[in-house]
Amino acid sequence: MSNIITKIYDLEKETNINLAASKSLNTLRAYKSDFSDFKSFCIKLNLPFLATNFKVIALYLTHLSKSHKFSTLKRRLSSIKVIHSLKGHHIDTNHPLIRENLEGIKRKIGIYQKGKKPLLINDLHKIIDVIESNKVHKYITLLRDKAILLIGFSGGFRRSEIVNLKESDLEFVVKGLKISLRRSKSDQYGEGLVKAIPYFNNKKYCAVIALQNWMAANTKKKDFLFPYSDKTVSLILKKYLNLIGLDSKLYSGHSLRSGFATSTAAHGADERSIMAMTGHKSTEMVRRYIKESNLFKNNALDKLNN
Repeated sequence: MSNIITKIYDLEKETNINLAASKSLNTLRAYKSDFSDFKSFCIKLNLPFLATNFKVIALYLTHLSKSHKFSTLKRRLSSIKVIHSLKGHHIDTNHPLIRENLEGIKRKIGIYQKGKKPLLINDLHKIIDVIESNKVHKYITLLRDKAILLIGFSGGFRRSEIVNLKESDLEFVVKGLKISLRRSKSDQYGEGLVKAIPYFNNKKYCAVIALQNWMAANTKKKDFLFPYSDKTVSLILKKYLNLIGLDSKLYSGHSLRSGFATSTAAHGADERSIMAMTGHKSTEMVRRYIKESNLFKNNALDKLNN
């Protein structure tokens, strides 16, 4: 009997490990952070939080709607459901009270969400010009900054992907550079993705040459090409945005990735080739970038501007 109990205990333990492994660490942290806010709300009002019920969730969503975007409500609802599932509880987040309440909130506050601005190619060139003429920072720092920004933009990388690049991920070939992305946010099972970055005719703005220069100058070699946190990417970008006269508050580290998609779309790249570089699994976001780049193309007012 004791052997059976031990066997069941071991299976339950392994099952819990599998459940935890089904989500990335960052995703689990986000779920826990969201649920912590829900828990605090319930404790203040003496309401059950685990397991909770659809009435409490509806009240929480109404509470959030007074100060948060609709996308935040949807994310918090998803987190509540996931945490309950991990703890062995079922919550019907599609219950009519929750669903209809969300529909009413959507109509009332809208779902429009203004994101951070993309870094367009002309502004990237201005930043590189500033780096090239900079006499304040150390030369090695300038090489690092230039490599991070050009590689981040040219590869359509997320911040986390940039700081997780290793020398073993690189393959320099005649036409440029092939970068093997071992795992990413949109590739949780590690299928991998290879990005190809060609040499640019203008060496000043060439991401491949910038990376080669950084690797040659960086004598403190470590496992990672850029051994920093992903926040460092944002801080570097914002520093130079201020120097070229742009409001850095309107941009984020994601502006490199969105800037790649928007700029390449504006120059004629189709969604399939953009997705091949960014690794997007859905066309929804890429089409949003393309739509943004086409705002002044085939504009109806052009007919009056003759």
